Amino acid sequence: MATTLMTFVRRNVAPGLAAGALAGILVACGGGDDNGGGSSTSTPEQTGKPGTTQVDVKMTDFKMQLSKTTLEAGDYTFVAKNDGDHDHALEIEGSGTEEETRTLKPGESASLTITLKDGTYEVYCPVDGHKDMGMKTELTVGGTASPGGGTDTTDRNGY
Repeated sequence: MATTLMTFVRRNVAPGLAAGALAGILVACGGGDDNGGGSSTSTPEQTGKPGTTQVDVKMTDFKMQLSKTTLEAGDYTFVAKNDGDHDHALEIEGSGTEEETRTLKPGESASLTITLKDGTYEVYCPVDGHKDMGMKTELTVGGTASPGGGTDTTDRNGY
């Protein structure tokens, strides 16, 4: 009887226990998806400064997409991510303000924390004529935004 019981356990129970243990290990390790779960082997995820509102900026060849184009006056951290194949940077200009990030290689990110007053701001890539190639949009702070929220007529707000 003991031999029959051991054969039953080896054939039926052991594979189930092994599969359950493996599933538990995989769940504990995380999956590393593109939605923020797990870690990345490239540039570490950049996040907004405490006390500021984060605006994500996706830069591609040759478009710029903001997660928000109408804001209230206040402190913001713009998190720029270069998803293109060329070097890019982020510049914000208007209402007496002109700030920019360093030039980012493909896959790199950088944060730019800035205080915005009411007004209209131009947001663009200052690298090698990229602005003239369509890498620009408009940001409205306070007041009312124009329909569409920006001057770029391409797919600027893909969020």
